[in-house]
Amino acid sequence: MSASITPSSRPAVTEREARAVAEAAREQHWRKPSFAKELFLGRFRLDLIHPHPVPEEEAAQRGEQFLAKLRDFVETKVDGALIEREARIPDEVIDGLKELGAFGMKIGTKYGGLGLGQVYYNKALALAGSASPAIGVLLSAHQSIGVPQPLKLFGTEEQRERFLPRCARTDISAFLLTEPDVGSDPARLATTAIPEGDDYVLDGVKLWTTNGVVADLLVVMARVPRSEGHRGGITAFVVETNSPGVTVENRNAFMGLRGIENGVTRFHQVRVPAANRVGEEGQGLKIALTTLNTGRLSLPASCVAAGKWCLKIAREWSAAREQWGKPVAHHEAVGSKISFIAATTFALEAVTDLASQMADEDRNDIRIEGALAKLYASEMAWTMADELVQIRGGRGFETADSLRARGERGVPAEQLLRDLRINRIFEGSTEIMHLLIAREAVDAHLSVAGDLIDPEKSLGDKARAGANAGAFYAKWLPKLVAGPGQLPTSYAGFKHGVDLSGHLRYVERTSRKLARSTFYAMSRWQGRMESKQGFLGRIVDIGAELFAMSAACVRAEHLRARGENGREAYQLADVFCRQARIRIEELFTRLWTNTDDLDRKVVKGVLSGTYAWLEQGIVDPSTDGPWIADATPGPSQRENVHRPIR
Repeated sequence: MSASITPSSRPAVTEREARAVAEAAREQHWRKPSFAKELFLGRFRLDLIHPHPVPEEEAAQRGEQFLAKLRDFVETKVDGALIEREARIPDEVIDGLKELGAFGMKIGTKYGGLGLGQVYYNKALALAGSASPAIGVLLSAHQSIGVPQPLKLFGTEEQRERFLPRCARTDISAFLLTEPDVGSDPARLATTAIPEGDDYVLDGVKLWTTNGVVADLLVVMARVPRSEGHRGGITAFVVETNSPGVTVENRNAFMGLRGIENGVTRFHQVRVPAANRVGEEGQGLKIALTTLNTGRLSLPASCVAAGKWCLKIAREWSAAREQWGKPVAHHEAVGSKISFIAATTFALEAVTDLASQMADEDRNDIRIEGALAKLYASEMAWTMADELVQIRGGRGFETADSLRARGERGVPAEQLLRDLRINRIFEGSTEIMHLLIAREAVDAHLSVAGDLIDPEKSLGDKARAGANAGAFYAKWLPKLVAGPGQLPTSYAGFKHGVDLSGHLRYVERTSRKLARSTFYAMSRWQGRMESKQGFLGRIVDIGAELFAMSAACVRAEHLRARGENGREAYQLADVFCRQARIRIEELFTRLWTNTDDLDRKVVKGVLSGTYAWLEQGIVDPSTDGPWIADATPGPSQRENVHRPIR
């Protein structure tokens, strides 16, 4: 029995309904331990990350062999400046990557892929992305969130056998969730999939389809209406891009990442076999979120590569450029920036490698660690690139082509700044990541006390919740008073020349302080806690710094134990931790001393036009047009710019 709805009717969703959709999609249970979850609860579980996990020898050998081939390819076949100028990756480069197996890095050997783990996949993305960020995005969008990962996690064996060999060698895939009027609020998803016989009929428009312009296969999220025999809900489908009714209407252009193939895709009466549905009806959002748990780790990999390049250029330039009789690196104002870049790059690599190896081992639940890695790396990499531009001065603002044209080294510092900017938005903006991580961080509290602050719960429910909360907090709160962080001998194994044990004691003490602050805020604001986004963001940022400190110390000890630059690693970890502690103390101060309430008043005034006089005296260069493009389903009126690469 088929169902019918009006395709043009966008779901009317209340705030509570939107939250309910997001809550239903998240993983409800913690079946495995989580270092970051424990950290937010005031429990510093160093045993979960130390000794540092390592890849198996055979996996490492395969990974290193592929990295050697990939390095040779990007050094000899990739012209990053050409890709930037022409805003397109040459077809022969994409064909070469296919032949190399780069599109099948994360696909198992059973299906024709290379079967690399997350650690070496990330190293490969960092290497390829350093040659051209557009190539890093092409490979990542294909494998981190495109067809391979959802099928690996939720697909049937028949689906894997049909699609994964194609993805490993010949086909490019893309992931389609966002719509012109739907970003991080999927409850309002308007693209529909109407059951009709053995098919579903898709109608709708998708925006910012990375790889969508050149993709052969798409993972599409669409809403199935509830009807007899159909539970309905947001559902995932694998769609062939050459299906009748699929039109790529536009190739979008951006501030950075000029070579990416990102577009607008319209579906009009596109028939998709039920066999192409991934998972069950209504599982689409869960599939998307689960895929992103590890998929987000590709962004930190690109940020690590950016930090390494920033450090290299800062070192070479600051030694060559003299000011007032000595190299600029020897001036404290510049030297402090170089120290920040070096220490932060070390920490970002520590965070990324640790989270990636934890993903490969699958002993821990890394949903928070992956999200923290994405959040922290995207913010810190942007800051490092900005500092590099500042160190370079006017040359940092000048394009590489212009520098080269007048006889100097073509250093694309300004391009890096533009390319990195999107990472603070891609796959969950910083603001959304704050809310997502905060929700997971307070999960234990909501599990025992959530009904207390739910206005729709009965008095009986609240009474039971009160009893459960009382029992939980009676055991939990006393443990936040004292711990190993107050013992001078704790973590003595991290003292080798440079003493890192004090930083780990600080992490332990501060994790308890963070948990106490969260508890106090929940007691103070109760049901209004979810609206305190400024507070929640700072709580998450403190947790991110503590996670990075922990990873940096563990990595330093890991390198020392292996005889790999241990002394220098300890120095970098020490400097990073000292810098992080300053940031943490500032964040704690801002938990309670801030302008959040005043900001809300100003925002109301801005929106009501109270301050419109402040906007006078300018000319707005924007063109006319709606703020959000019309996405009414129907046949396309535009040329199909789909450009498959064969």
